[in-house]
Amino acid sequence: MEAYEILKIAAQTLDAKKAVDIQALQIEDLTVLADYFLIATGNSSTQVKALADEVEYKLSEMGVEPHHIEGKSSGWILMDYGTVIVHVFYKKDREFYALEHLWQDSPRVDVNTLIQ
Repeated sequence: MEAYEILKIAAQTLDAKKAVDIQALQIEDLTVLADYFLIATGNSSTQVKALADEVEYKLSEMGVEPHHIEGKSSGWILMDYGTVIVHVFYKKDREFYALEHLWQDSPRVDVNTLIQ
């Protein structure tokens, strides 16, 4: 599956589960890590885990499995799908790590076009 399709499914899933402040960064020209970062916030530790679990479930239904998942018991869950890395944060952790600031040179993807 193409990176953009993975990004789109993950964004739609996060939106459907009421994630807050969903942001997509196109990082392919800045690093070899991935093509996209998808960043979202949950309002509680329970919601953060539920958001990550649902993204994993929906992508698995499409035959896409993560290479690695980290942080299932923390305020930042990182899901590595190779071309797309999904970051689900608890609010205070997202503010602390400020990935959008770290990757401020990366173009933003209009999330509204992803979740339609």
